[in-house]
Amino acid sequence: MFENVRSDLRAYRGDWGAQGFWAMLVYRYGRWRYTVRPALLRKFFSMIYRILFKLVQIVTGIELPCEVEIGRNFVIDHFGGIVVSGYTRIGDNCRIRNGVVIGLKNTDDPCAPIIGNDVDIGAGAKLLGAIRVGNNVVIGANAVVLGDVPDNSIAVGVPAVVKPRKTAP
Repeated sequence: MFENVRSDLRAYRGDWGAQGFWAMLVYRYGRWRYTVRPALLRKFFSMIYRILFKLVQIVTGIELPCEVEIGRNFVIDHFGGIVVSGYTRIGDNCRIRNGVVIGLKNTDDPCAPIIGNDVDIGAGAKLLGAIRVGNNVVIGANAVVLGDVPDNSIAVGVPAVVKPRKTAP
C-alpha cells in the first residue's frame, strides 16, 4: 500500500492538497484493508474505510470505490462530479477530469468500461456500459461513449464519434 501511495504522490507532483490525491489515498487504503487478517480486525478497518470514503465523496465530489482496478499513475485532474463504477478497470497513465462518469449503461447489467493505458478523459465525458477503450486514446469533453474505442483514437460528440488520432511525424 505504501509504495502505491508514494507512486500516487509522485503522479500528483508531491501535492498533498490535491483532492484527487485524497481520493486515491482512501482508494489505496480500501484495497489494503482486504489483506488484513483476522476478520474482526478487517471489519474495524472496513468501518474506517466507509467513513473515509463518504468523507472524501462529500468534500471532493469524487466517488472512487476500492473495487475499481486502477493501474499506475492514475490522476484525477480536477475534482467534482466524478463517479466511477466499482466494475471498472483502468490502465496505467490515465487522467480524468471533473464531471466524468464511468459506469453502467443499465443497472440490470453490471458491466462497466475497461480502459486501456495512456487514456485522457475530458471534462464531463460519460463512458457507459460494457465497452473497451484502447491505448493512447483521448475522450473529448462532454463526449458520451457507448461503444468501443480502438487504440490511437479520439472520441468526441454526443453520441461519440471515433476518429483516428493524428500523431506527430
